[in-house]
Amino acid sequence: MLVSKVFRASLQSGIRLQSSSAATAKASAAANSYGSLGFSFEMTDQQKEFQQLARKFAREEMIPVAAAYDRSGEYPFPIIKKAWELGLINGHIPQEYGGMGLSIFDSCLITEELAYACTGMQTAIEANSLGQMPVIIAGNDAQKKKYLGRMTEEPLMCAYCVTEPGAGSDVANIKTRAMRVGDEYVVNGQKMWITNGGKANWYFLLARTNPDPKCPAGKAFTGFIVDADTPGIQVGRKEMNMGQKCSDTRGITFEDVRIPKENVLITEGAGFKIAMGAFDNTRPPVAAGATGLAQRALDEATNYALERKTFGRAIAEHQAVSFILAEMAMKVELARMAYQRAAWEVDQGRRNTYYASIAKAFAGDIANQVATDAVQVFGGNGFNSDYPVEKLMRDAKIYQIYEGTAQIQRLIISREHIGKYKK
Repeated sequence: MLVSKVFRASLQSGIRLQSSSAATAKASAAANSYGSLGFSFEMTDQQKEFQQLARKFAREEMIPVAAAYDRSGEYPFPIIKKAWELGLINGHIPQEYGGMGLSIFDSCLITEELAYACTGMQTAIEANSLGQMPVIIAGNDAQKKKYLGRMTEEPLMCAYCVTEPGAGSDVANIKTRAMRVGDEYVVNGQKMWITNGGKANWYFLLARTNPDPKCPAGKAFTGFIVDADTPGIQVGRKEMNMGQKCSDTRGITFEDVRIPKENVLITEGAGFKIAMGAFDNTRPPVAAGATGLAQRALDEATNYALERKTFGRAIAEHQAVSFILAEMAMKVELARMAYQRAAWEVDQGRRNTYYASIAKAFAGDIANQVATDAVQVFGGNGFNSDYPVEKLMRDAKIYQIYEGTAQIQRLIISREHIGKYKK
């Protein structure tokens, strides 16, 4: 039986208050959670409870239907609704706006478990985190009450509307324009590859408000909250992707869309920093998702290697296969440590750009490597859709692309690393 809404409420009441916009509050909450700021690999009882709740839900509700959703590409709203009822979505929304106020570390524990079952469903769920994060870190009280509050009242989705057909990693090249007209902004442009694009109740939108091409990115763009039913918004067709097929990915076109000035985040020109700042909070969960997929691939490969026999013994007993499993295990463990460090850093109220990019790049890469190795262990069966590792291999690829490609992460890491030596 699924945990009831009553239990969800009781869990909420016992969770610490954490303000995601105040670094000092974050550090205090994290210190209370971990007992000290020193090293510890022991989770709190509360963290274990959430991990077990997510694990039970993933294995009992998600895994049995994952293959069917992969084949149909249908949006998994029944699963999302159940996850929402359990409090497995929107966990980082502060308590004063109806959420649980979970730390990024806590959210990552949940994310890894959900991704173990199906990263298509998990990405649909995690897209809410990315869409909400600019509002959490930069919204005023009225904006948070209006847009975060409604997410806790019913199972709604939102989306991070930044990428464009010609501006993916090159965010500074965004062409979508927002022109101030009285007390409104008029927006024209096109976005692409927007997760939850066709299911969102509202969007975080990044648009250029300074038409001067020489204006630096840090001052040229503005962040907006846009209701999805605003006149002039046209939602494109659902894209049929290689993996994570039940995730809703679409293009969004804006034609003379009017946005009230009250929906500007912070102030005109602050959008780029808000959009990039959100990644410090959301890249650790993305890395956690990649780690969850890799753990599933390792488990599937290991169980198969213990069952499949060649030359009179289980293939796990052949050194060639056992070494593959050993390499897979090392990569999974290190990816988990990387995302946990990145999450821990931001929960202390510190800038974690360096660690977040390391976690995202490494976990994304090893998800692909481990999934590919799992297919190899399965042999011919691994190339067949009757077995789960074929799906894992397809699903893994996007982790090297979305929320900043593997190459962009390396640019960030190198910049942060070299910068330490120039001071």
